[in-house]
Amino acid sequence: MTAKEVLALCRQKEIQAVDLRFMDFPGTQKHFTIPVKVLTEKTFEEGLTFGASSMYGWQAINESDMLVVPQAETAMVDPFMHSTLAMVCNIQDPITREDYAKDPRNVARKAEAYMHSTGIADRANFGLEAEFFVFDDVRFDQNARESYYHVDSVEGEWNRGRSSAPQPGSSEVSNAGYRIRTREGYFPMPPADTLQDLRTEIMLTLQGCGVAVEGQHHEVATGGQCEIDMGYGPLLQTADNLLRYKYIAKNVAARRGKTATFMPKPLFGDNGSGLHMHVSLWKGGETLFAGSGYGGLSEVAVHALSGILHHAPALFAFCCPTTNSYKRFIPGFDSPVNLTYSFRNRSAAIRIPVHNSSPASKRFEFRCPDPSCNPYLAMSAVLMAALDGIQNRLDPGPPLDKDVYDLQPDELDDFPGVPGSLDEALDALRSDHDFLLRGDVFTEDVIDTWIWFKRTREASELRQRPHPWEFMAYYDV
Repeated sequence: MTAKEVLALCRQKEIQAVDLRFMDFPGTQKHFTIPVKVLTEKTFEEGLTFGASSMYGWQAINESDMLVVPQAETAMVDPFMHSTLAMVCNIQDPITREDYAKDPRNVARKAEAYMHSTGIADRANFGLEAEFFVFDDVRFDQNARESYYHVDSVEGEWNRGRSSAPQPGSSEVSNAGYRIRTREGYFPMPPADTLQDLRTEIMLTLQGCGVAVEGQHHEVATGGQCEIDMGYGPLLQTADNLLRYKYIAKNVAARRGKTATFMPKPLFGDNGSGLHMHVSLWKGGETLFAGSGYGGLSEVAVHALSGILHHAPALFAFCCPTTNSYKRFIPGFDSPVNLTYSFRNRSAAIRIPVHNSSPASKRFEFRCPDPSCNPYLAMSAVLMAALDGIQNRLDPGPPLDKDVYDLQPDELDDFPGVPGSLDEALDALRSDHDFLLRGDVFTEDVIDTWIWFKRTREASELRQRPHPWEFMAYYDV
């Protein structure tokens, strides 16, 4: 839509409030709301002022004022708020009117522009499989004298022995026995799958808000793990859509008295949540990835996946950006533990899907990222690595078509492992980020601020605190 069309939509839908949304640097969406009468065509050009010094990693307090500039093409009628239209905004400097280098959405826009400038491709398509958990109850705290978390789900295996709810016409409680066993949650039928109707509501709400959806299902873990697959689209649009996805999933769950989390690994001993990225490059309306090579890929596609594998340790700093992210990468839990590629093999870091013979369907799937990432930064970094692989004609070496989890250590000597911690990933980013600086997509300031924030606000904070497991292991030492 254009600015005029947004204003016409406001009149048509009798909109009374306009919610302006943007992504902060770490990856949390922020917003504020204005009366609809404040929104004019000039607002789309001049923006509105806010204080950026209150956002982690952004401006100092003496230069706090920044602009949010609403983007008309992102407008949607909010399905949860009264008479409210929501729009995503870009961030600009109010004096120079330059796009802000540390605005994640600006990084994504520059990544697409850089791709165009190379002449390699004019469109990078991403399709995302975002997994998340829906719990019935969550409690957690961390202070000087205690540290704990407690999550609960009515369908969790741990509730097999607990009474659940009164039967109709009776005050007595019972347990119907339909509980999903640990790591047996893939595609169960109702009534064991208690979240079928909730996922359908999320799916239909997403479609009503303009987000294409390919399907929804229960995932492998017990206790409410869900997946709703988004249709593929250009990088920037897909990142915008993932923000809608998270917003809608959390609010549908809240409306039903439940809580949705995109935390990568909330349950010990069960599968975590990934954000599998399906990637393909296009030019002139034709895919660049279809060919006669391994897995039906073109030479361009093989170079692209080689770039991602080559830079993967650094990519993890953006694609798996939390200390919790690295608890996913346990052999046998479906998350890749070695940086390999393969046709059909879901234990590889990059999988070439088996779908159909249509050239348009040719893509590869990067299985390492998780849904805690800032999608603008993560997908931009993946695209930059793919372009670097193409530009330098990188070779990924031989594929690994065996089950990685069943191989002996010496059989994996030629295949590097994934980073073992956020600190390792940040070290890799520090030593390997030149490919991200091309086209001024990521700047040195963005890299430095990201590493500083993640080390001081997250990795260091975790190291300073006793862990409940340490009491189990060492209290009687």
